[in-house]
Amino acid sequence: MPTPFDPWHTGAVASEVAMASCATPGWLEAQRARRLTALFEAAARGSPRYRRVFAGRDPARMRLEELPVARKAELMRHFSDWVTDPALALGDLRRFIADPGNIARAHLGRYTVWESSGSSGEPAVFVQDARAMGVYDALEALRRPVLRPLQRWLDPWGLSDRMAFVGATGGHFASTVSVERLRQLQPGLSQRLRGLSFLQPMEALCAELEAFQPTVLATYPSAALLLAEQHRAGRLRVDLREIWTGGETLSPAQRTFVRDSFACPVSQSYGASEFLSLAFECRHGALHLNSDWAILEPVDAQGRAVPDGQAGCTTLLTNLANHVQPLIRYDLGDRVTFLPTPCACGSHLPVITVSGRDDDTLQLAGGRGRACVQVVPLAVSTVLEDAGLFDFQLVQEGPRELLLTTGLHGRRAQPALDGAREKLQAFLWEQGARGVHIRCRSGAVARCGRSGKIQRVMAAAH
Repeated sequence: MPTPFDPWHTGAVASEVAMASCATPGWLEAQRARRLTALFEAAARGSPRYRRVFAGRDPARMRLEELPVARKAELMRHFSDWVTDPALALGDLRRFIADPGNIARAHLGRYTVWESSGSSGEPAVFVQDARAMGVYDALEALRRPVLRPLQRWLDPWGLSDRMAFVGATGGHFASTVSVERLRQLQPGLSQRLRGLSFLQPMEALCAELEAFQPTVLATYPSAALLLAEQHRAGRLRVDLREIWTGGETLSPAQRTFVRDSFACPVSQSYGASEFLSLAFECRHGALHLNSDWAILEPVDAQGRAVPDGQAGCTTLLTNLANHVQPLIRYDLGDRVTFLPTPCACGSHLPVITVSGRDDDTLQLAGGRGRACVQVVPLAVSTVLEDAGLFDFQLVQEGPRELLLTTGLHGRRAQPALDGAREKLQAFLWEQGARGVHIRCRSGAVARCGRSGKIQRVMAAAH
């Protein structure tokens, strides 16, 4: 089935998104309140879970902070109780996303489906109808910063650009599904938009990029850094005009290195499987939350709201666009800070900072004359998750020594670790890292990284 798309709804949302970018705080608050009431009504009408939560309450008078926190594990355990369409069955969805041929195809003829990466346990499955996808489309199209104003004026439709997405292209992840969906919706883009896997050896990835010659690169900060090093060393010859990054922390020093290496602007965005387009940078480099469609609540360890200027222990998300799978005060796991001062760009959309993933790039001893093999952390995570290990931490202890730990106990732990170790060793061999020894340990407590979040991949200390 073709990918879900409602042009009329998308057009209507696009006009609202355009107006909101320069709207007053009062207008934004009114829009948010109206959409929150509509979400409550849809959830109470169609979701058995929320019918119980809202029992005896008037959706128009409910206060968001009075509602319980929702967590991924519990919601996924009671999936049919959560969603508003009884035709959505978790088993059917799992079988659907098990087939790579279904990427961006419509489930039941009307739903776009993707899975989370599993960074905080087993992956969740997220379902969007054409209405929710129309919101994401409008936000992506109208709020992404214009990095080359003159080029946008000369070529408003980007017909001269060739865009490459570098990521995990073989699974039903949000970015991969979005790229393939765009290719299906706009056949003219199929030759100018391509997804390239970061699971292949660096030499092969660089060769594919050189053959395609993209002008725009979309990827994760860790991958952008490695590609920038390849470009500086003369092993990647591409002429990029702009770079889009997201999914991990991008420090000022990292941004400068990537920007200077490719001699082009770099833009960072913030999104999640639970809401594809949470925030974009403005021309001043500030990250603006799309607060007209998404509500974020930074909270402390006791679930209490924290003041502006202070990071919470976690952040609660309420997605105002998705009425099929209500996400209301959903524990997102990220640490978000709302800045107390307005942005110089003039937008009244709030400015935030995000402590995202803080994993390290592995620096392993190579074989066949190679001094060092660098491995992107998200590639490592993808390999281990594909092997069925989601609760893990990988710590580099030396040039050829890795420690793979899991919080699993008992009879489940050792087979899971053995299978994951075998898959990881095969992957590292393909990358050119030969003779790597991986020792395993179960029942281990994971270490926290610099952001306060658990690091899944930690490089050797220098």
